[in-house]
Amino acid sequence: MPEPLNPRRLFMGAAKKYFLEAIEKNDDRPEVRDEPPRLTPRAIEKTRMSRTRERVLANLDDMYRDAFERAKAGGDDGQMQSLDFAYRREQLYFEILLDIRDAMERR
Repeated sequence: MPEPLNPRRLFMGAAKKYFLEAIEKNDDRPEVRDEPPRLTPRAIEKTRMSRTRERVLANLDDMYRDAFERAKAGGDDGQMQSLDFAYRREQLYFEILLDIRDAMERR
């Protein structure tokens, strides 16, 4: 007497067939890696930076200019001096980082 059909076995067989056929059809696809992204030299080479040097420094200038104008309107000389120093320090940091970015992109 033949065994009754087992729906679970039929489903698993169909799933295996479906996935195996899909793998055979897509053998020319690049290998998919399930690793979390890492900041490696290879990743840096693939990723091009979208912001220009001028845009980054202009954004920094706008941000500090607004804060400086608020401090100036309030008559807070200490805050104005603090903002002036912070602006020059941040500008130097950004210029160094942008130089490093430009050097990495040229490689």
